[in-house]
Amino acid sequence: MHRWLVIGHKGQLGSDVMELLTSRGANPLGMDLPELDVGDFDATRAKLLELKPDVVINTSAYHLVDKCEEHFTEAFHINAAAPRNLAKICEDLNATLMHFSTDYVFGGQTLAGAWTETDRPEPQSIYATSKLAGEHLVRENCEKHFVIRTCGLYGKAGRRPVGGSFVETMIRLSTSGKPLQVVNDQTVAPTSTAELAMTLLTLIDTGRYGLYHLTNAGECTWYDFAQEIFRLIGATPTVTPVSTAQYGAKAKRPVYSILDNHKATSLGVPAMSHWKEALATYIKKRT
Repeated sequence: MHRWLVIGHKGQLGSDVMELLTSRGANPLGMDLPELDVGDFDATRAKLLELKPDVVINTSAYHLVDKCEEHFTEAFHINAAAPRNLAKICEDLNATLMHFSTDYVFGGQTLAGAWTETDRPEPQSIYATSKLAGEHLVRENCEKHFVIRTCGLYGKAGRRPVGGSFVETMIRLSTSGKPLQVVNDQTVAPTSTAELAMTLLTLIDTGRYGLYHLTNAGECTWYDFAQEIFRLIGATPTVTPVSTAQYGAKAKRPVYSILDNHKATSLGVPAMSHWKEALATYIKKRT
């Protein structure tokens, strides 16, 4: 039986990983700020030496994409320096480290197919650059690593009034009575954290360390995603599709964020369901 430590256990993915591990009879330990600041190497090393986990799942990140453009020091501290700390400590403990990255490491190109793990990243923002740096630092400093790129995460822990998931934001705004604008020129693969959590545990069991892409299947624009959310909840707000330029976000976003999952499925890891199926399951369970 593994000794599990989930860092960022109160977030969308972390909470679903904790729940799944607990349901399978494990006794995972979850930690987060302020009890554990992974940016503090000495304090983190002391805590992990005390706990002696053999699998560390790090879901912590600075993921406020637009704010990263102004707070770049904090972004690199949390998204790059902190994962490096964990990687060095896990290497010393001979522990497995699973760390999460993002589709944002790819740039403005549109491919004929999905991005693979061997395609060259081209980050377009401070957030994306800091996450790519974190990838490299984990891979360089911990032999037993899994680095997971994923896209468009949503989960039940995203049900908060400010800064929640896209799904929960759309559900909340659907009753505001105000017209909505949603970007329609960015292609994404919305991904359920509950389903991703199940896939992650299967991947860990393979012992095949490395960089992997994991998302729900299919693709859509954010506008398409919003329309499917409204259809499932029976809402009919006024929604206008807009371009990225019209929306005017501070940080650049990828135009095409579809990630090829073949590397993982070739190991026998089950393919994740279509994003519409996963979304329907999420909506059904939240009501």
